[in-house]
Amino acid sequence: MLLAARLPIAIVVTLVLFGLVEPRVLSLGNFRNIAIQASYLSIFAMAQTMVILTRGFDLSLGYTVSLVSVVASMAMVAMGGGDASILYGVGAGVLIAALIGLANGLLIAGIGINPLVTTLGMANIVMALSSTISGGFPVTGLPRGLTAEFAQGSLMSIPIPIWFAGLVYTLLFLTLKATKFGRSLYIIGANPRAAVAAGIRTLPVLVLAYTLCAVLAALGALLLTARTGSGEPNLGGNLTLEAIAAAVVGGVRLSGGEGGVGAALLGALFITVLSNGMNLVQIDGYLQQICLGVIIIVSLIVNRDVARR
Repeated sequence: MLLAARLPIAIVVTLVLFGLVEPRVLSLGNFRNIAIQASYLSIFAMAQTMVILTRGFDLSLGYTVSLVSVVASMAMVAMGGGDASILYGVGAGVLIAALIGLANGLLIAGIGINPLVTTLGMANIVMALSSTISGGFPVTGLPRGLTAEFAQGSLMSIPIPIWFAGLVYTLLFLTLKATKFGRSLYIIGANPRAAVAAGIRTLPVLVLAYTLCAVLAALGALLLTARTGSGEPNLGGNLTLEAIAAAVVGGVRLSGGEGGVGAALLGALFITVLSNGMNLVQIDGYLQQICLGVIIIVSLIVNRDVARR
């Protein structure tokens, strides 16, 4: 957890350094923008954390986001595009995500296929589906209330996306700390053989972990869809890499059994601050991806060295 302990300092230093180059970085308006952006990424990072704790990961997360956006949007449009159709869109999006997560979990835990191979294959399937059913074009005609309430709305002056991120954090924190399912995730990740010896049924635990990961991705996808105002077949973009980066930087170990949603939340804030600063100082997008990759590698090296001590 060494990285997590130092992240608050790293966040402040990053803000100050970027602020020296571009004063807008330190404006109140930009702080609000960072908080909103981090709320989206934190949901995906916390989703990824649920499977990373078990020594797995979900490479299909980003494409699941895209498919959920398209399916939910098409459902809303099919139901008339009024505010009442939002519920149909939410239901359709969550259902398709749950099926993806369920399939991942059954293939990984039931058949024993490696998480990398399983989720990479699922990523290709989901990517093809999102492009095919949308024709590669955005789905428009969504209810105005979707954007007004879930993207631009606020409660007690706090934007709605931040409330959702806080709710997800609270529920997952309690799940990991106070439930048998949460404890099982840590035991399976730390020592799968010990988990079996302790009588833990790994199949239902892993299936539920991957299903929960996908459902949380669906929640984030719906919030992003509300923000864009359309169903985007490319909405997931680099979210898979960013979510894993946020979790790892926060201190969630890829070897499993260590970390939590607090670490993912802090990592998401750091990645968002870094991305926001690079955007404002106009650093090329490809260089940003290189930077993100370097951060992941360095984080893994640091975590490995800490684990050996």
